[in-house]
Amino acid sequence: MKASSNNRILMLLENQAYPQDVRVRREANALTAAGYTVSVICPAKPGQPSREVIKGVRIYRYPEPSGSNGFLGYVWEYTYSTSASFAISMIVLFCGGFDVIHAHNPPDTFVFIAAFYKIFGKRFVFDHHDLSPEMYEARMLGGGNRVVYHALVLLEKLTCFFANHVIATNESYKKIEIERGGVPEERITVVRNGIELDRARNTEPERALVGKGKIIIGYVGVMGFQDGVDYLLRALHHLIHDLRRTDFYCVLVGTGDAWPKLRDLAQQLGLDPYVWFTGFVPSEKMRSCMCAADICVAPEPSNPFTDRSTMVKIIHYMSISKPIVAFDLPEHRFTAADAAIYVKPNEELSFAKAIAELMDDPRRREALGALGRRRFEAELAWEYSVPKLLEAYQGILPRPKKTVRNVTEEPEIELTPRPNPTLSTPRKPQDWNPAGPRKLSLRSSSPACCPKASRYSECKFRGK
Repeated sequence: MKASSNNRILMLLENQAYPQDVRVRREANALTAAGYTVSVICPAKPGQPSREVIKGVRIYRYPEPSGSNGFLGYVWEYTYSTSASFAISMIVLFCGGFDVIHAHNPPDTFVFIAAFYKIFGKRFVFDHHDLSPEMYEARMLGGGNRVVYHALVLLEKLTCFFANHVIATNESYKKIEIERGGVPEERITVVRNGIELDRARNTEPERALVGKGKIIIGYVGVMGFQDGVDYLLRALHHLIHDLRRTDFYCVLVGTGDAWPKLRDLAQQLGLDPYVWFTGFVPSEKMRSCMCAADICVAPEPSNPFTDRSTMVKIIHYMSISKPIVAFDLPEHRFTAADAAIYVKPNEELSFAKAIAELMDDPRRREALGALGRRRFEAELAWEYSVPKLLEAYQGILPRPKKTVRNVTEEPEIELTPRPNPTLSTPRKPQDWNPAGPRKLSLRSSSPACCPKASRYSECKFRGK
């Protein structure tokens, strides 16, 4: 279907590349399938072209900024990325145009681009992925510079003020947007993260894990400073030394800025014979590792950020019928409901005891897994979120009369993120340093995005 003049969406993404950011990819594909024309501006991973088309989505990339440490590093990253995104948005404007800017945070500095285009009648959708002020506090272990914190709050408020519509990932974020951002409830739509039903399937378990002949404990996801993998490692130490259990093996799938120091911590705790840090693995390998797990864990500690955030790993676990041990956080309980054993927040010994309890009760493991799968199928699959996304856009742009095509999802490749921007590195442990991003492969590029380009040589742009 030929794009009409009022169904064009420009997405801005800084914290990850495309299609590596799974939520952005799913939203872009859903909107494209509904007949909208979607373009995405984002940083490029090594080896990715500056522009290509994937499943009908036009992607414009700028060179990824160098690794950033500390306040000045993140100021540079934000300034560079926002400036690059604005420059490329001008190219997109003259190569077909756009009607809506759809900004995915972090950072919240995209508000300045949106505010500029609102002068010319463009609409602004704020897709609220993360609570930046709370994330900053979590990474600073509850401390940090209060000036930085209040600056992040101000940026969030500005973003909410200029947004024509806000997309929240859960009800906790919606409450923040109403109370702190001053957004009327009717201008907020909750579009929860999820997994497609046809992707939620069991696969052959990882043979290296099955051959261990032990209870397999599984973790999948990002390993940042706020993700609680250090809590899990200390709980495993309790499991061995306080509960006298050595009949387990833990696989930790994924990577992140805390990954190197988490490996060091495991070695310090004497866990090397009991844990396997896989690092980045393809999606099929990730699934096979999780399918081999007998128990899956969500060790995020309680803090103002994790208490309000939905962890997609829990939905992954439920989709393949795995029992869960998690700290008792509000959004954990909302997501998993009766499919998990909940432990008093941040108590590592209690976490270890809950794992041991499930290790000794295979029937309960099976029952919890079945409850999780039923809840996933009935409420949490991505298919339940798509109508809400399209309904939100129906109020922003007239919906196209015909769909473009059925869009097939790209593989899951979300486990190698760039460090979450929080304007600072954590204080403790003192020697923790962010790890640089790993390389990700991508299929060959598609045809040019902008056939109408002339002066810009088909809109090909360069940067250093």
